[in-house]
Amino acid sequence: MSFTTAFAAPIDIHPPINIHHGELLRSAARSSLVKRAVDIVGALAALMLFTPVFLLTAIAIKMESSGPIFFRQTRIGKNGVPFTMVKFRSMVVGADALHAKMQGATTTRHEIRYKNQNDPRITRIGRFIRRYSIDELPQFWNVLTGDMSLVGPRPALPSEVAKYAPSDRDRLLVKPGITCLWQVGGRANIDFVGQVALDRQYIRDRSIFLDLWILLRTPYAVLAGEGAY
Repeated sequence: MSFTTAFAAPIDIHPPINIHHGELLRSAARSSLVKRAVDIVGALAALMLFTPVFLLTAIAIKMESSGPIFFRQTRIGKNGVPFTMVKFRSMVVGADALHAKMQGATTTRHEIRYKNQNDPRITRIGRFIRRYSIDELPQFWNVLTGDMSLVGPRPALPSEVAKYAPSDRDRLLVKPGITCLWQVGGRANIDFVGQVALDRQYIRDRSIFLDLWILLRTPYAVLAGEGAY
């Protein structure tokens, strides 16, 4: 046998690993329990920490305009199950009804998620609280109730999901989150196709360590305000 023939095939220096399906399920269950525990502790801590911000924001919203302090909207959660997401109201009353008219017909996947930097529906207080993501703080309640997680793809509108390509629906395999990979990497400056790519990357690589890395980067992303509008 020649030297070339002897070493033509790669040598597997690692023995085969036999992991039973039951072990995989138990491992996934443990990871899910740890993530849920982090969600509960993190949401409770945030709700207590930001109580003064809640009060000041509520007062500012009521002083500027009449209408509710909170804005409730149907979003699509894990496995396509709808839930009610809560935010501080940052727009004029009735703004949701104008959304479809302003968005118009989307012609490409890049345009599915509508964001307008100069959206006329946004109030003065709304522009400030959106700039620093203060409007998103009530979603810690959604995390506490189990509809959302601290980290995961941002929850989509039913009208957006209706336009998804099959690969886009991978975003619905996990709970939606308050922050995610593209939230700490450019936010609305990243188009929908780029957001989906980062969401799919998160779903593929997700772990408690990746979640903690994203959470640690989120305050800087919020203060920097890149793509926040």
